[in-house]
Amino acid sequence: MSERLSNFVAGRWQAGTGAGTALFDPVLGTELVRVDATGLDLPAAFAFAREQGGAALRAMTYAQRAAMLAALGKVLQAHRDVYYEIATANSGTVKNDSAVDIDGGLFTLGVYAKLGAGLGAQRHLLDGDAARLGKDPLFQSQHVLVPTRGVALFINAFNFPSWGLWEKAAPALLSGVPVIVKPATATAWLTQRMVQDVVNAGVLPAGALSVICGSSSGLMDQLQPFDVVSFTGSAETAAVIRSHPAVVQRSVRVNIEADSINSALLLPGETPGSEAFELLAKEVAREMTVKSGQKCTAIRRVLVPEALYAQAAEAIGARLAKTTVGNPRNETVRMGALVSRAQLRSVQEGLAHLKVQTTVLHDGSQHPLFDADPAVACCVGPTLLGTQDADGADRVHNTEVFGPVATLVPYRDAAHALQLIRRGQGSLVASLYGSDAAALAASAIELASSHGRVHVISPDVAALHTGHGNVMPQSLHGGPGRAGGGEELGGLKALNFYHRRAAVQASTAVLTQLSPPAPSA
Repeated sequence: MSERLSNFVAGRWQAGTGAGTALFDPVLGTELVRVDATGLDLPAAFAFAREQGGAALRAMTYAQRAAMLAALGKVLQAHRDVYYEIATANSGTVKNDSAVDIDGGLFTLGVYAKLGAGLGAQRHLLDGDAARLGKDPLFQSQHVLVPTRGVALFINAFNFPSWGLWEKAAPALLSGVPVIVKPATATAWLTQRMVQDVVNAGVLPAGALSVICGSSSGLMDQLQPFDVVSFTGSAETAAVIRSHPAVVQRSVRVNIEADSINSALLLPGETPGSEAFELLAKEVAREMTVKSGQKCTAIRRVLVPEALYAQAAEAIGARLAKTTVGNPRNETVRMGALVSRAQLRSVQEGLAHLKVQTTVLHDGSQHPLFDADPAVACCVGPTLLGTQDADGADRVHNTEVFGPVATLVPYRDAAHALQLIRRGQGSLVASLYGSDAAALAASAIELASSHGRVHVISPDVAALHTGHGNVMPQSLHGGPGRAGGGEELGGLKALNFYHRRAAVQASTAVLTQLSPPAPSA
């Protein structure tokens, strides 16, 4: 039997008492490690984090916690090579895809370390200016933000074991709130190893960071009114979390990132071969293949004018045809595996579901696998589907296949395109492609109400834009409706989730004492 990974709770490493769940190499099929959380004293684990970790973090200033994040980032940076090896073995990702997860997490930590340094030597934040409560300005009301006196529970998805942890933990720790992370079982190894390295380095106070690998059973039961929970995953599990007594009865604050059927739109007026047209084809092919399409922000629907349908299919298909699929250890391979057999079955079933209302424009099954046994490896080639019935193909607008799959959808005019995109019922991101600045701006505003982010790509930013699916810490991540209704990142806006807002009504002299101290000379 392979090594069993320990959990870090209540300030010490603890092994589960069960046989554990095996984690596998999705290309070779070999067992890597086992995870198990059976028998853990969860009430004690949460109490330790809440009381010990929370008190220690709140005693620090924002600048001190920012320096702590910077030190944490240096620890992780020193072990990058090991993280890449784990990602290749456990997630089946090629080096560039591993970088999206690993280096993306490190970058996010660095951004929040810099943002926190600017908050200085204070332990609370002012929210706006003081407001008079009467004619005499002597008695006023000042809103303040203070760290919640609870724990932040993260229940994370399998696709980003590094970034998924640090994009949440960075603002939580900067806010002064201890973290308990429950990574998705299939890829928990990388998360666990990162926590292990941070713990061994001693850069965080006891109880500030805990990791539980294995079943999530009982975790939500431990939550108290001032705790918060952040979940990334399926809409079905999100519904269970929202209906849990901790949320319904104890008003635990919850943030959800769920399913998202993201879109890419080529605006009217473009021609085949135009720069905007080529930018669309390039970005669609890239988003379909990065991390084998296993990104919450990946492009799922591609909308083009009816007259450009055939040309768009040809341009995207030509790029997809160059994608080599197989063992990520082979330097010629550009797209690795899905993370598990279960995920492979899910993608195959999703494809079959969509094919009822679509045709295959580029067949992923025709891609040969390099250095990989098709009977063992969880690999699938990129597949571009298409429909000529944009309005009637409801499955295209309602089904997210979490793999290298997208559907080409023709539209009649701009109004029709926006209507089709909104049928996604709320998404994390939509990207727009065109050369008319006014039309791009108008479309972005029209789509803003149903998206967390609108990524506009015009020829002038062809070499500068950060990518449809890349989540930057300076920008909001989340989306309304089907996407979960949550918000993460967005620079310092992310701190709001981990703070409580209160109004202090007092004399001007008292309120003056709440202002941050003047910086030392």
